[in-house]
Amino acid sequence: MPDILYFAWLRDRLGHDREAISLPSGVTRVSDLVQMLHDRGGEYGEIFGQPELVRVAVNQSFAALDTCIGPDDEIAFFPPVTGG
Repeated sequence: MPDILYFAWLRDRLGHDREAISLPSGVTRVSDLVQMLHDRGGEYGEIFGQPELVRVAVNQSFAALDTCIGPDDEIAFFPPVTGG
């Protein structure tokens, strides 16, 4: 079961910083997980309905939506990073 982490305003809006999710057989890529989270509705629907507002890392490396995921992965969602 992958460990899903939420940072910054995502954590604040969802009310928790992590959860473990059992992935259905069709969820094999980050994009599938984003759609699954969006389909939960509520805050998840609002956040993951705008994927351009969210970045993702798989096992502590930046990842694209087409990145493969599995049951032993750590998947982190966070806002875009900016510097000064």
